[in-house]
Amino acid sequence: MASQRTVGALAAVAVGALMAALLSLPVAEVRGVPIAFPAHTPQRSPAHTEQPSPCDLLVAALPMRKRLAQLIMIGVDPRGPAAALAAVRAEGVGAIFLGGESTALLVDGRLSEVTGASALPLTVAVDDEGGRVQRVESLDGPLPSARVMADSMTEDQVRETAKTRAERLLARGVTLDFAPVVDISDQPDRAVIGDRSFSPDPDTATRYAAAFAEGLREGGMLPVLKHFPGHGRAEDSHKGPVSTPNLDELRGTDLRPYAELPRQGPVAVMIGHLDVPGLTNGAPASLDPAAYQLLRGELGFAGLTITDDLGAMRAVTERYDLPEAVLLSLRAGVDMPFWSSGTRLTEVLDRLEKAVQAGELDSARVQESLERVLSAKSAC
Repeated sequence: MASQRTVGALAAVAVGALMAALLSLPVAEVRGVPIAFPAHTPQRSPAHTEQPSPCDLLVAALPMRKRLAQLIMIGVDPRGPAAALAAVRAEGVGAIFLGGESTALLVDGRLSEVTGASALPLTVAVDDEGGRVQRVESLDGPLPSARVMADSMTEDQVRETAKTRAERLLARGVTLDFAPVVDISDQPDRAVIGDRSFSPDPDTATRYAAAFAEGLREGGMLPVLKHFPGHGRAEDSHKGPVSTPNLDELRGTDLRPYAELPRQGPVAVMIGHLDVPGLTNGAPASLDPAAYQLLRGELGFAGLTITDDLGAMRAVTERYDLPEAVLLSLRAGVDMPFWSSGTRLTEVLDRLEKAVQAGELDSARVQESLERVLSAKSAC
């Protein structure tokens, strides 16, 4: 984890470079590389202060299309830097996701070519939960599934395991891990959640997820709690629209990790494509304002939110074309729309830009999310 002195120095350099850019360029030239996330999210200036915050200055220097691009996370080909470089150079995308089987982009410093091409720090994400869902086992060894960890390891052992994994990922250039799963589930091991869940008991699942999240933070990684508001008792949203138990039932079980874990340290939250009776009334949570109001209002979460995959899960794709799904997610309240294929980026940005111009997407909504995205990666 970066020290406060290091983070402060990086922020000062970024603001200094920004001020120079404001005098001569339409876009800030603040070059960065993935770094450890700060121990605390930077606070905005008090409301009575007229001086703009570093994030205000940075956002003001970006044209709207670049602001929108900074909110986007797309999957890129992990076999080499070409696809990632194209997205970073052409559109200034703010985050990339490395999926698939190849680890070529994570060795021999190849990722640094991509991060070095970005004018702002680039978020690099992987899916590394353990068990069936892990990314670098061929490089750094396997992780047990969440269920196996809870059955066979102490919380301290889980924390140390996650810390070691995070340190190795960070050394390879990764800054964000889509883990831990905090779903409460007793599904069979190979079901959609199954052994990805620590436990069907909310207390046990929350304690072990907390240990895993703490280990990731200690290793310099931002954890991502998933899948809000709870996928553990729903069918597979990859295959079509799915429903959870009703909202009142979720409050006593599935929502507990989201109430408790953010109090223990910085986390992001992934929003699932789940219909919740009594909350979303037929729409996927990822695209429904009521889900974000629940998370930010009743549960008091102030951190970064990310959608589950908008381009490869039929709970969304059966009903919405990708550009419309991305637009709906931003209008609903997400900070970072994500799709793993990485295709149609220019088309999506064209649609978002037109939506801002037409008043379909409020520029204040873009600003709100952009400040969270930039703060989370220590850009300001």
